[in-house]
Amino acid sequence: MPWDFWLIFIVLGVLLPLRGRLRLQKLMAIPQMGRRERLSLYASTIAFQWLAVGVVAWRAWARGLTPNELGLVVHGRWRILMAAIVGAATLGTLQWFNLRRMGRSSGKAREFMQVLAERILPQSPVEMLPYFGLALTAGLCEEFLYRGFAMAALTRAGLPVWGVVLSSSVLFGLAHLYQGRGGIVSTLVVGTVFGTARIAYDGLLPVMLWHFAVDAVAGVAGPKYLVRAVPPAVGKEIHKA
Repeated sequence: MPWDFWLIFIVLGVLLPLRGRLRLQKLMAIPQMGRRERLSLYASTIAFQWLAVGVVAWRAWARGLTPNELGLVVHGRWRILMAAIVGAATLGTLQWFNLRRMGRSSGKAREFMQVLAERILPQSPVEMLPYFGLALTAGLCEEFLYRGFAMAALTRAGLPVWGVVLSSSVLFGLAHLYQGRGGIVSTLVVGTVFGTARIAYDGLLPVMLWHFAVDAVAGVAGPKYLVRAVPPAVGKEIHKA
């Protein structure tokens, strides 16, 4: 594997998870996030992800990875469109019910998700549109990075299909280190489903729409079921943990 590909994998597997963890600690240290802080968070994340995609796409093109290898070619337009729509509706519905279930639960995991939701999820209609822009960016950029570039590079390196899917899913799970162990495990499972679908449909379009649907539903259902008044001590306790 070329040196620049190794460097990208180090960034995806080590630096990005650490960056996310540090950003979470800073967010948890803020007594209360306002509209300005959330909009700034959305804007900076959108800019960072597109910058990352630009750099990775540049190196992928320089090393001869084709659009087809990267999953950017649509094979069977109507079949792919139906898979994208049905899958997005299914996963969006499951996400909604999962957040509702979580909102009715109790314990430290519930408290953590509550504090996290209050800081990063939209709290007003004004914040909803920028959040949807963030969800769309995540769907496009993260799928290109983890199911597009990573799977193409690992396939070129000679890994078997199961190894390609598992490795890219582990990287995807680590990227959500800031969500704790539960977040890593759940995103690893989702990443495995997305990676399998990327191979089955020979492209990224379905999983890009699925990813957007999951994040968009989180922005609508998360505040509804997770956001409540939290005593300041809870935020401090979670931050210390």
